[in-house]
Amino acid sequence: MRALTVLSLFTVVAAQLFAQAPSPATASSQPVTAHPANSAASPSTTPASAIPKFEAADVRFTAPYRVPFYSGAFLSGDRFIIRQATMAHLVSTAWNLNPHFVGDGPSWIAWDRYDIMAKVPPGTTLDTARIMLQDLLAERFKLVVHPGDVQVPAYLLTMANGKPTLKPSTAAEEGSCKPQYSGQPGSNIPPTWSLECRGASMAMLANSIGAMDSRDYVAYNTPVMDTTGLKGLYDFDLKWTPKFFLAQAGSGGVSLYQALEALGLDLELKFTPRPGIVIDSVIREPTANAPDLASIMPPLPSPQFDVATIKPSDPNVRRGDVRYGGNEINIQGIPLKTLIKIAWDLDPRNDDTLVAPKWLDSDKIDIHAKASQSEIGNNTMGRTNTVNPDALMPMLRDLLIDRFQIKYHMEERPIDAYALLADHPKLTPADPKEHTACGTALSDNGKDPSQTNIMLDSNQSCWNTTMDQFAGQLHRIAPDYFFYPVVDDTGIKGAWDFTLYWSSARLTQNGGPGTQAAPEGAPAALDPNGAISLFDAIRKQLGLKIEKQKHTEPVLVIDQISEKPTEN
Repeated sequence: MRALTVLSLFTVVAAQLFAQAPSPATASSQPVTAHPANSAASPSTTPASAIPKFEAADVRFTAPYRVPFYSGAFLSGDRFIIRQATMAHLVSTAWNLNPHFVGDGPSWIAWDRYDIMAKVPPGTTLDTARIMLQDLLAERFKLVVHPGDVQVPAYLLTMANGKPTLKPSTAAEEGSCKPQYSGQPGSNIPPTWSLECRGASMAMLANSIGAMDSRDYVAYNTPVMDTTGLKGLYDFDLKWTPKFFLAQAGSGGVSLYQALEALGLDLELKFTPRPGIVIDSVIREPTANAPDLASIMPPLPSPQFDVATIKPSDPNVRRGDVRYGGNEINIQGIPLKTLIKIAWDLDPRNDDTLVAPKWLDSDKIDIHAKASQSEIGNNTMGRTNTVNPDALMPMLRDLLIDRFQIKYHMEERPIDAYALLADHPKLTPADPKEHTACGTALSDNGKDPSQTNIMLDSNQSCWNTTMDQFAGQLHRIAPDYFFYPVVDDTGIKGAWDFTLYWSSARLTQNGGPGTQAAPEGAPAALDPNGAISLFDAIRKQLGLKIEKQKHTEPVLVIDQISEKPTEN
């Protein structure tokens, strides 16, 4: 069973979907429509008549989510399901490659999101469903692609100035690099990561660093490649402090870059051509679903828990806990009010978006529920026999409605919100050919502020992004600062490129001179120790500012709710 925090209960997919928008391809070939013969990894000569097809498919734009995440692809019964996928996700899924390796195409391919549910014949495998998806994208999105080189970000392992200080190994054949973590939760001693390499090649070292995602020094899902030119095998140890703990470690902290430098090595961030899929053309709005879709592929019943036990929490349990795995979910010591907010996709910390009886704050409950076998996805993003996390919110919502006899409605009300305003804008106009995306900034040794100021533990880069899109992202990228929705009141038109570096709210709690006062109710800006609040970073680095205002937003109003659930 996997333990989750309450705030991340239903956002269990990888932290950043886009670390960097793919850049235009550097190689070209004859365009072809999407089918198995296009696969960059394994071209085939499958005739068009032999390409397997979905029996029917429902294709539509994704409904708005507070924190969207890609939760496909998986097979469940006779359905192949993809939710909240960008076109880059769809293409990478169809060709079984990383979204970084999808090049060209219009700017929106890494931004707009789609849901796909398709009917498959009995016995369909995930690999066959991918081929069917290629055909579906060609038919419904008029997708035309070709295999070719795509410029992708990569970290190149190079030799630093001077000779490397690596000890040649006496091993007759390649050995291993063993990762090890030392550290205890709550300890005052900062943890460390290490690689014990014996009989290791430089390619093995690069692969080991990449496989660990280098624990926050290398952007997620960004390849690390050996370009040292060093041959042979070596024995060495590499030990570093996780970036998150450098501030705690003080002068004793060692960054990954410093650890490599001690061996005479370096990591350089560069764009490099890699084989991928290049989009020649695609339409933004899919063609209409078949008019008889409902009869060919009847809608699935709402996902339900097969059995659920609800009871008051033990008053001695101070900290709530949520765990789920397989077909079970266990919730302990969570206020009913919090569960309602999660089930309706509201921010659990924002009371303005929920109108409900006050007793919901104090009443904590335990829930142990099991999903029916039909709700268990097969091969859900590489996991088998587990409930698809995207189904958990509606399942919990229906459970609470049923057991607490809830009646509710949504209405528009003026509530607290943050407004993004223009001050003295410092924005770089975007290349309209860039893919619109926001993600973690690619760290580069010595070339970003976080390498010299370890208090800057948070960052975000946006490409070809409007101010309205940026405002909509702030609640997702910095939930520790933004308890309320953010609306764009800058009046700035067009799309822009920019990068922000700031300190997480945990580092900016004590107040301090030299920083912008945060909006009322927000974490304080700080700090003589070098921490910079996000509000201050937005003002200083982008020439924008945040103000707290009233805006009309949808609010959940509970009209009726029982204080006790119906019997188990």
